[in-house]
Amino acid sequence: MGEGCYLSFVIRNYLENMAQEKILLAPGTLWASVKERTEYALQCGALLSIPTEFEFVKQGGVIFLVRILSNLERKKAAKQKQDQQTTPSGKEFNPFLPYEQDLFVADISETHVCILNKFNVVDHHLLIITRAFEEQESLLTLADFTAMWACLEDFPGLVFYNSGKIAGASQRHKHLQLVPLPLVPSGLQTPITPLLTSAKFQGMIATIPGLPFLHAFTLLEPQWVETPFTGAKATLERYHALIQAVGLKTSEPYNLLATREWMLIVPRSQAEFESISVNSLGFAGALLVRNQAQMQILQQQGPMNILQSVGVAIASDTNCG
Repeated sequence: MGEGCYLSFVIRNYLENMAQEKILLAPGTLWASVKERTEYALQCGALLSIPTEFEFVKQGGVIFLVRILSNLERKKAAKQKQDQQTTPSGKEFNPFLPYEQDLFVADISETHVCILNKFNVVDHHLLIITRAFEEQESLLTLADFTAMWACLEDFPGLVFYNSGKIAGASQRHKHLQLVPLPLVPSGLQTPITPLLTSAKFQGMIATIPGLPFLHAFTLLEPQWVETPFTGAKATLERYHALIQAVGLKTSEPYNLLATREWMLIVPRSQAEFESISVNSLGFAGALLVRNQAQMQILQQQGPMNILQSVGVAIASDTNCG
C-alpha cells in the first residue's frame, strides 16, 4: 500500500471510529424508553394522541389500511397556537428548537435526538430530529442514516422522510419519522409487502411492477443494525443511487421509506388528491382520511389510483382495479 493510500486508509478509519463514538443511544434501551416516556407524556398531557377508526380497502393486490380520524380539534387548536407564535418578522415557530422536554425519548447521537410525535395517530410514533436546524428539503446525510440504524437496532420499524410540503412535511426542521412494525397488528409488516417480492432488479436498484407511479427500490441488510455507521455508509450510497434512478433534482419533493430490509423512494407531484393528504405512509399502504366524505372519495377512486395521482405517473399496461 502506497503512503498516500495508507494515509487515506488511516484517516477514513479514524473518521469512522469518531462517528461510532458519537452514537449516544445504548443498544437495547430505546423501546423501554419509548414505552416509559409515552406513559409519562400521556399523564402530563404533553402527548395528544388522535383517535381513529380504520377500514381496509383492496386495490392492485394491496389491502390498504385506511384510518379515519375521530377528532381533529386538538391538532387544529395547536396549529392556531403555532400560528400565533410566529413572530411579527414572519419567522416561523419551530416546535423542535427547542423541543418539548416532556416528549423527549433518548439522545441518539451528537447530531440527533428522538422525541415522541405529539399528535400521534399510530402508537409509539417517533421523530428523529436534528439538534441544529436543517431544512426538511435538504438531502439526507451520513449522520441521518446513522441515527436511523441506531434506532432500528432495538425494534423493527418503518422509517420515513417527507421531503418538503408537497411530500407531506408539516415542519421545516429536518426530521425522519419512525413507527413500529407491523403497521397492522397480527398482519403483514406493511400492506405493500406482497408486491415487494416481484421487484425487478437492474444491479442494486429495482422497480415494483405493481406500483403505477415513478419509484425506485433497493434492498438493505438487517445486520447493519449491529454497526450503525457501516450500515449508514452503505445506505447513503443506495439512497443516492435511488435519487439518480428516478431523476430527482435538488429540492424536488419525494417520499423515502426504509425498514431493516429495504428502501423505497417516490417522487411527488402534488400534496393531496381531492383534499386527501398523502405522506410517506400512504406509499407503504397506510392512508389517512379526515372524515367519511373523504373515505367515500377514496373508495370510489381507489387508493392505488390516488397514489398514482400524487406521485409521478408512469405508463402501465395493467389496470390497478
